[in-house]
Amino acid sequence: MKLVIFGLGYSAGFFARAVLAKGWEVTGTVRSAEKAGELSKQGLHTLVFGGFAVSTPLARIVAEADAVLVSAQPDGAGDPVLGALADKLATAEKLRWIGYLSTIGVYGDHGGAWIDESAECRPTSRRSRQRLDIEQEWLAFGERCGKAVQIFRLSGIYGPGRNAITKLQAGSANRLIKPGQVFNRIHVDDIAGVLIASLEKPRPGAIYNVTDDEPAPPQDVISFAAEVAGLEPPPETPFDPAKLSPMAASFYGENKRVSNALVKRELGYVFHYPDYRQALRDLAAMGA
Repeated sequence: MKLVIFGLGYSAGFFARAVLAKGWEVTGTVRSAEKAGELSKQGLHTLVFGGFAVSTPLARIVAEADAVLVSAQPDGAGDPVLGALADKLATAEKLRWIGYLSTIGVYGDHGGAWIDESAECRPTSRRSRQRLDIEQEWLAFGERCGKAVQIFRLSGIYGPGRNAITKLQAGSANRLIKPGQVFNRIHVDDIAGVLIASLEKPRPGAIYNVTDDEPAPPQDVISFAAEVAGLEPPPETPFDPAKLSPMAASFYGENKRVSNALVKRELGYVFHYPDYRQALRDLAAMGA
């Protein structure tokens, strides 16, 4: 089986390695030749795709693909993969699964209520509005071309080298207190697991929330990370949007509890890390 990953970044890299372990042939893309060389030396066959020109090797690999994951960041014109490769994807004869990595940010603010994939999307930021538009473009492409497109709405991503413990170690963690505020999060191992489960059960037009069981106050996660890592937690600070960057303030302007019930019910997926506690214990044990 042949998989192409557009945008071989942090999350997609874990997925690539998980699929390679199953015997799949994987090719990823990045924007620079230097990065492509680094990843290829690590055993991940990587080509350069800057969002415009499509090389002959990349065109050939897309034509032979069984599955495609789109993890590339949007640019000013929208999704670079759809923009440059729609025709080649449409005519790829063996292509039976396309996954697009989106964000739960498309839901906007729901006042802390529990929501699922049927909830109204009311994104507030430009980046989330763009993601929602791209989701719709991919779903329309799938309908038009008869390809099984799946949308995966990811919550806050963490894992080895990128988590609350590493933030504490770097001195960049904080404990902002905004009463009633919670955030969803997801470990990279579970992103890979959900994608593999979907590969085994494609459903055209599917939209899945990829998040753990327990939306939690961010200060609680930092406090627990400090406890398991034997570090001193930063002091609690009252939430003040005037003291935050516009992006950070926008995150705190959205409050929701996102359900993962559909992933469990439809894909039969069992989360490795259903909450942040066991994940942080394991990360602490492995040096974060």
